[in-house]
Formats: sequence, structure tokens, C-alpha cells
Amino acid sequence: MMRGPLARFGRPLVVPVVESEQKEHDKEHDKEAGAIDVPPHASESDSDAIDTTAQAGVQKIEATTKVWSQRDLILAYIFIWIIYFVDSMQQGMGNLFGPYVTSTFYQHSLTATTGVMSGIIGGVSKLPLAKILDIWGRPQGFLVVVLIMTLGLVMMAACENVETYAAAQVFYWVGYNGISYSLSVFIADTSSLKNRGLMLAFISSPYIITVWITGPMADHALTGIGWRWGFGIFSIITPVMCLPLFFLFTWNYAKARKAGLLALTSSGRTTWQSIKHYFWEFDIVCLILLCGGFALFLLPFNIYSYQYYGWRDPLTICMIVFGALLLVAAVLWERFLAPVRFMPWELLKDRTVLGACILSAVLFVEFYVWTAYFTSFLQVVMNLSVTQTGYIGNIYSVGSCFFSFIVGWIIHRTGHFKQITLYFGVPMTILSIGLLIHFRQPDTHIGFIIMCEIFYAFAGGACVIGEQIAVMAAAAHQHVAVVLAMEGMFSSVGGAIGGSISAAIWTGLFPVRLAENLPPESQANLTDIYAKLPTQLSYPIGSPTRDAIILSYGEAQKWMFVAATAITGLGLVCVMMWRDIKVKDLKQVKGRVV
Repeated sequence: MMRGPLARFGRPLVVPVVESEQKEHDKEHDKEAGAIDVPPHASESDSDAIDTTAQAGVQKIEATTKVWSQRDLILAYIFIWIIYFVDSMQQGMGNLFGPYVTSTFYQHSLTATTGVMSGIIGGVSKLPLAKILDIWGRPQGFLVVVLIMTLGLVMMAACENVETYAAAQVFYWVGYNGISYSLSVFIADTSSLKNRGLMLAFISSPYIITVWITGPMADHALTGIGWRWGFGIFSIITPVMCLPLFFLFTWNYAKARKAGLLALTSSGRTTWQSIKHYFWEFDIVCLILLCGGFALFLLPFNIYSYQYYGWRDPLTICMIVFGALLLVAAVLWERFLAPVRFMPWELLKDRTVLGACILSAVLFVEFYVWTAYFTSFLQVVMNLSVTQTGYIGNIYSVGSCFFSFIVGWIIHRTGHFKQITLYFGVPMTILSIGLLIHFRQPDTHIGFIIMCEIFYAFAGGACVIGEQIAVMAAAAHQHVAVVLAMEGMFSSVGGAIGGSISAAIWTGLFPVRLAENLPPESQANLTDIYAKLPTQLSYPIGSPTRDAIILSYGEAQKWMFVAATAITGLGLVCVMMWRDIKVKDLKQVKGRVV
């Protein structure tokens, strides 16, 4: 799902996010972490002064926005746009490469499974990244995820089996999600709430362009240099395109220090004390429990068909049970035992934050339920080329980015974000997926599928902008990074759940239907047909074997769309939970901002 930054009932005010005791704890904690002291010379009004109660990274970015020029602000948004352009192009090509990579190793059925662990770890990793951004600084966290994404691309280019490819996906998605998340935090730091929807739409606009080039480029790569060099080229381009933004923020931070706005204090800790300090600061125990819990709980849905007794296999049952127990343990740890929490418990309980996070998860569950094998469906059933598949698969990117400008303008003019999500975004999503239950038939004209994709894209523009504005509007500036991390974790884990459901439906239905539908002369090739997309495509349209494959695809896809439609209904409840916050009246950021 194209995320980028594009992926409240009650009083219209920012909610109090911490109790006084928690504030005092945070102040003391920041001091130990090497927090920043603001010199007493500041003559600004309290409303525009640097927040001395915030963590060091927040104070750094507030000081940076006070000293940088309008030119630097414009440059920052240009650099961010370029980064999104490169990343969206790479992501679009990578999605088309995926089925061919798994087919190279005779594991096409694992197309959805390879993304499960990467989705889980990629989502959970945003929590420690939020800590890095808040404690050490925005540029430092950004540089870390750029390096991780580059490593993932190198590993994908060099992988020799599906296991290495799956591991590379983990590094890639940790880096990709981290970059997208870091840039979303940059946007939150440098734009007012009433204009934030427009800024989120602006930096997501590269998807409108890359949709027309990723398909032909992927097709050219697959028939020419191969998917390995397709990944390899971007392992070089990505860091080159990301470094200018890092240096721009670092240079302006140095200007802020030179101007006397900031002064670092030494923590006075030894190396061992620092290790112990950051162990608790980054809540490593909670991270381990979350990653282990989600992995053990979700993986059985992807691999049960490979176990001797299927769902009744002891290994399958144990993984589900222990996974659920670890997730419960993570919640109990965070609520009662964690010395330092990722975010104030009061903020997590806020109905607007919680509703936005659950909506994010719901949207990603439904998306990955029906899209995991959708590009294969378009090629096998609709007989489209890789280029044509890329065009249709990227309709969401174009439409959602285009419509997000309209949503951003509506929020800018009215100050409200809840209504357009509740009355248009979620209902249109349900309608578009529901229509595809019928139009996924093998004899359907491709125009009807394109129509549903357009409906879905416009709905996505409203939902993604709405959910991100909702979660940011309910928090103070010092907590924006962590609530965005929480929203990102819900979306990534939702994607992993969706991929698990999709894999469970596919592995449970497709091979069974294939065995029933294949003509006798092709039964001997059942395993090869199930495992490899190129083998499926090798049978000509109109042949009995191709007709059997198409029929099997249609039957499996039907239940994917049914599941996705049912799940999306929860989105309406989520949006009803939001308070109707009028963002036009809120001042959240300071300094020179958009």
C-alpha cells in the first residue's frame, strides 16, 4: 500500500497527555539523556519559546526552525519531494519484482509470506526510531534508516534463496518505513496543523509521476538487466538522494547552537551506565515481546499448509498460543512494569489516537488481504503485461495523491478532518472492494476493475490524510513523533495480518482448486504450476490448462475480497471514536514553518 505520509467528538482542544508526575519523570529523564538547556536570554513570548520540558530532539528541531531561512525551508521540501520520488519509483518496481523473485526459487506461493516478518519488524521498529528522533535528533534517526534501507536493497540484489530475500525484505522495510516515518515527522515539525494535509499531499505527489514509469522500467529490467540489478541500482541512488536533506538539517542545527539557542549538557554517565540507560530508554523488553508475539502469532497462517497436520499440527498450535501470550505480556509490561514507556498511557487511551491507530490497521489489513496476489491475478487472469499491470496496480497511488490535495484544501479551509473521512473515505473504500467481489470474475472487462481502483484511490486519499491529521491533532508537539510511530506500527502490523490472511486463503484454496480444475494431462505439473508465475503464464490463453488456472485464481480471489470488505466495516466505528478537533484553531509548532 502506498504509504508515504499518505501511509474526534468532544472538546476541540489538545488533550492533556501526561499527568504531572509523569511530566516530572520525563524532565528528569531528559536531563539524564543529555537534554538541551535553553539559555535564559530568550526574549520570545512563551507561546513561541522552545519547550524546555520536551526531549532533546524536539528542542533541536524547534531551534532549527527558528534560525533557518525561507530558502532553507523551501529546499527542505524540495529534498523531501525528491526522496519520495526515488523511493516511490523503487517501491513500485520492487512490488512487480516480488513474484518473479519468489518464482526464481520455485516459491511463488510465498509471495505474501515474505512480507509478514518485514511488516511486523518494520512497524515495531518505528517505536525505537521515535525515541532516536526525540532523544538524539531528527537528522540522526533519518541517517540510520537510510543506511538500513540501503543494506536491504544490497541483500535483495545478492540473495540466492527465498530465505535471504525474506531477510532482505526485513531490512528494506525497516529502512523504507523509517524514511517515510522520519519525513512525516519532518513535515509535522515544519508545518502548521491547518496546512499539514496540503504538505502531506505535496510530498506524496511523486507517486502521480512514478506510476507511469515504474511498470515500463520493471518490464525492461526483467527482460534485460534482471531483477538483481533492478535492486542494485537503487542501492546506489537511494543514499545519494537522501544525504542532502541530512546535511541541510545538520547545518541549520549547527547555526542554532552557534546563535546560542541551544547548549548541550553532559550526561556524566560511563559507557556501561549509558548502555543500561538506553536499554530501558528504548524499552528493549517491550520490543522483543512485540516482535516475538506478532511473528509467532501470524506466521502459522502463512506456513500451516507446509506442516504435516496443517492447522492441527503441534507446531502450528504452539506458535499461535505462545504468540498470543507474548502479546499479552507486552501490554502488561508496558502498562505496569516498564520503567520508561514509549508514550504516556493516557495518550494511548485517548479515543482519537486509538481510533486513528485502529483505522490505520484496518485499512492495511484489507489492502494486503486482496492485493498480495493481485498483480499475479492481472497477468494470469486478465492477460496483461508487466507494464499494464504496473499501470493498474498504481492507480491507487495516482488517485489517492491527487485526491489528497482536495482533502488537504478542505482541511485548510474548514479546519475539520473527521467528516470527510467518516462520510466519504471509509464508505467509498467499502463500496470499491465490495464491487470487486463481483468484478474479479475471469470474464469481467478490465474497465470495471479500473473503475473500482479509481473509487478505492479517492477513498484512500481521504482516509490516510484524515487518520494522520487525527493522530497528530490529539497530541502536543513533543509527542508527535511517538504517536506517528504508534500509528505506523498499527499500519505495518495490520499489513502483516492482512498478508497472513491472504496467504492462508491462497495456500488453503488455490492448490486445492487447481488440483480439481486442471485437465488430466497437466496434473503432473501441478506443483510447478502452483509454485511459479512464469509457468502459469506459459500456457496460452484459451488452453484447457490456462482456463483451469484462471478459474482457480477467481475462486481464491473471491474470498480475499469478501474478507477485505467485512474487515473494512470496522473503519466506520474507528472514525466515530474521533473527537471533532478544529485544527485551524491550534498552534502546535514554532519558528519558520509552512
